[in-house]
Amino acid sequence: MGGMNTKKLFDLSGRVAIITGGSIGLGRQMAEGLAEMGANLVLCARKKERCEQAAEELKQLGAKTSALACDVKNPDDIRSVVQETVSQFGRIDILINNAGTSWGAPVEDMRLEHWNKVIETNLTGTFLFSQAVGKLMVPQCRGKIINIASVAGIRGAPPEFQAIGYHASKGGVIAFTKDLACKWGMHNIQVNAIAPGWFPTRMSRVVIEQNKDAFLNKIPLRRFGNEHDLKGAAVFLSSDASDYVTGHVLVVDGGQTA
Repeated sequence: MGGMNTKKLFDLSGRVAIITGGSIGLGRQMAEGLAEMGANLVLCARKKERCEQAAEELKQLGAKTSALACDVKNPDDIRSVVQETVSQFGRIDILINNAGTSWGAPVEDMRLEHWNKVIETNLTGTFLFSQAVGKLMVPQCRGKIINIASVAGIRGAPPEFQAIGYHASKGGVIAFTKDLACKWGMHNIQVNAIAPGWFPTRMSRVVIEQNKDAFLNKIPLRRFGNEHDLKGAAVFLSSDASDYVTGHVLVVDGGQTA
């Protein structure tokens, strides 16, 4: 057996990755993981200052970084991020669709604009960004797209946890991932999803604090995700190590859905 040394399979030196919602939380953690493996990063989020701060910190790891403002609900923003990335780095190898939002309200009271905002950000944003980056990945016949789903996209939650738009959007992300993997496999583009369980981030911290014991009782590992539990999954799905993996949902949840 000849071929690739395993360390080389995971090496991301010189690769260029766009990470949406990359300035804080899970996006920031994945960005750090990719940077530590040698990738260059374009972080984009609605708040550009937060992106710039994260980009500065990641530069210390030796990565070339760029921070751009982008609302994934806006196709023009997405187009300009893609153009800017290509003009700055000359290529795009990896896209991590991580930007996300949630809204808590009982189903019978959920207002349409809140439902729409969650679907547009989590599902439509993932579609629009994949489409825009695909226009480059398809002709170059390679690429990695990683969509951030959630265990909420795999099963329902009890009545004390009310976020039906979030569940629906993340279930949609999983179906989108599988279908796009089938459509773009012929172009040697791998499309996968990561489904995190409970990680304390700015978005989830309050819900976790309110339901701490109930959640921990359902997690076999008896803890929440930490600041590097997602790095390995993100690096694996970004690297040559996953070249024969596509349409897969990698669950990182401490066993919650087992």
